[in-house]
Amino acid sequence: MPLVRATRRVHFSAAHRLFRSDWTDERNAEVFGDCANPSWHGHNYELEVTVEGPVDTETGFVMDLKRLKEALEAQVLSDVDHRNLNSEVEWLAGVNPTAENLAVAIWGRIVHAVPEGVRLAKVVVHETPRNSAEYSGAKENVGP
Repeated sequence: MPLVRATRRVHFSAAHRLFRSDWTDERNAEVFGDCANPSWHGHNYELEVTVEGPVDTETGFVMDLKRLKEALEAQVLSDVDHRNLNSEVEWLAGVNPTAENLAVAIWGRIVHAVPEGVRLAKVVVHETPRNSAEYSGAKENVGP
């Protein structure tokens, strides 16, 4: 049975500030640029989640992408959409909310929503049309 990848794309808007509290404002601005703005700033994020597995002979799906959408809404979007990622998202507490850190954290939120025999292949966070981060996790991360 061939392995196929299927992807669901969702959107959310959120504010954040990239900074380290142990650094000066000058150092934060030097490293994080405009993203270190003490008054915050926002992005219209695009999130892609890809699963990989054999095509089910009955449904023709690798995974019902409606189930993946529901998991994303419950485990990610309900927490991050129109929120401040630094101060309003419990599962990002203490995390500098870079696109890279978001990709890893989102992986952890949804890996268990993947059905048995299907692998979460990648999470891509597009912070802007030109900047994105991709996380593929450990190859042994397979749903229950």
